[in-house]
Amino acid sequence: MALKILDTCINCDVCEPVCPNNAISLGEEYYQINPDLCTECVGHFDEPQCVEVCPVECIPKDPDHVETTDQLQLKYEALMRKSDD
Repeated sequence: MALKILDTCINCDVCEPVCPNNAISLGEEYYQINPDLCTECVGHFDEPQCVEVCPVECIPKDPDHVETTDQLQLKYEALMRKSDD
């Protein structure tokens, strides 16, 4: 399951640089997570790094993008292959 950033985001800029997949970017009003790039840090870390650093706890799992750990691992592997190209 990908993560999402809620509108309670305070744009503190701490989540974007810790994302190993560059899935986080500044949207029109607050940061957003690209579900096609988010692996919840599977393949990189034991815990999602954005969740770990968020001071306002506004990054829950996105119920619109449900994925198993195995699916997240496959997505991670595909992203790594793509970055090697």
